[in-house]
Amino acid sequence: MNLLNPTALLEGAGPWVMVVVMVIVFIETGLLFPFLPGDTLVFTAALLSVPLGLPLWVLVLGTAVAAVLGDQTGYHIGRRFGPRLFRPDARIFKTRYLNEADAFFTKYGGRSLVLARFVPIVRTYVPPVVGMSKMPFRGFLVWNTIGGVAWALVLTLAGYFLGGIPLVANNVEIIAVIIAVVSIGPVVVSFIRGRRSGQKSESA
Repeated sequence: MNLLNPTALLEGAGPWVMVVVMVIVFIETGLLFPFLPGDTLVFTAALLSVPLGLPLWVLVLGTAVAAVLGDQTGYHIGRRFGPRLFRPDARIFKTRYLNEADAFFTKYGGRSLVLARFVPIVRTYVPPVVGMSKMPFRGFLVWNTIGGVAWALVLTLAGYFLGGIPLVANNVEIIAVIIAVVSIGPVVVSFIRGRRSGQKSESA
């Protein structure tokens, strides 16, 4: 499977195309593997839904189910194993990070779960962090479902309707690259800002 070429991956999957989409979407968050083409794969699948013989409603439903189940799994991984990783003297998994995450979710509530769904890498680690926080499972389930369904709807509908534009339909690979760059942009900006803030703190 060529994960860097969503078109080839989808076309090569044949009758298993929906299964491939669901598995990759699930692994991205459920098994904490952030470097998978979740956004581009779903968008491209919707863009090529007609030639792939994939009904749009099936794609929306399958994507939403995989996204929700993936986050549920990530949540339970964080709830089950997370507390063992965090220690006050740890170099990476410091207890204060867990406390800060819990304060963040307490302040912004379920909205943070919905917004994080649209940011690659971030959406992979949010569920286990929430699992380690004090957010009740019922609250996580509700907002996780809202986020998963919204993400599936936005990407599939965008891909499906943009597929009718010749410029988009004839440049699927380029569009996929653009989506990946735009999606990961906020993560890169946040990382750079964090590094600069850390350097300023050290110099002060």
